[in-house]
Amino acid sequence: MERELSLEIAVILFIIYILNLVFSLKTHHHLFSGDAKVMHEAGEKTWSRRRSIWVLAGVTIAVAVMSEVLVGAIEPAAKQLGLTQVFVGVILVALVGNAAEHSTAVLVAMKNKMDLALGIAVGSSLQIALFVAPVLVFASYLFGEPLDLIFTPFEVASVTIAVLAVGYVSSDGESNWMEGVMLLGVYLILAIAFYFLPA
Repeated sequence: MERELSLEIAVILFIIYILNLVFSLKTHHHLFSGDAKVMHEAGEKTWSRRRSIWVLAGVTIAVAVMSEVLVGAIEPAAKQLGLTQVFVGVILVALVGNAAEHSTAVLVAMKNKMDLALGIAVGSSLQIALFVAPVLVFASYLFGEPLDLIFTPFEVASVTIAVLAVGYVSSDGESNWMEGVMLLGVYLILAIAFYFLPA
């Protein structure tokens, strides 16, 4: 029952991801074009589609390899420090595994491009929820050990708190350093809670 429910939810999440790609790349791509038109009109040189794809593919592979190396380095340290698997998975792996997205979001935020920074941060989370989780469920059937999407009440509550905090901070379309402090505070509180959560 739980496995069937998880598989059906994974299918729905994957369909939403595909439709999100259609939305952002085809039907409403003008909402996501950013400064490309401004750069083109200003005479700045832009990359060709082929060059962009090759660079994106190369960087994606490099980031995946580096993330895997970093995550692999965390495992022995986590065991030595007595950290639970839940804490390692929810806090450390998420923090280290998404280091590229975090650094990019911070760099564009420092250039006062907050729409792009928020888009990177939220888009990364959406990609994990709508693409990676369903693909892991589908792949688990290939290995004969189906994965389920059943979460504990605390895990569901923490996701809800995080979504509400981001929604509250971004609802007015403006940001300031205090809102950033509040988001970091929410993250640290959840990290502490997951640290003390029994294994």
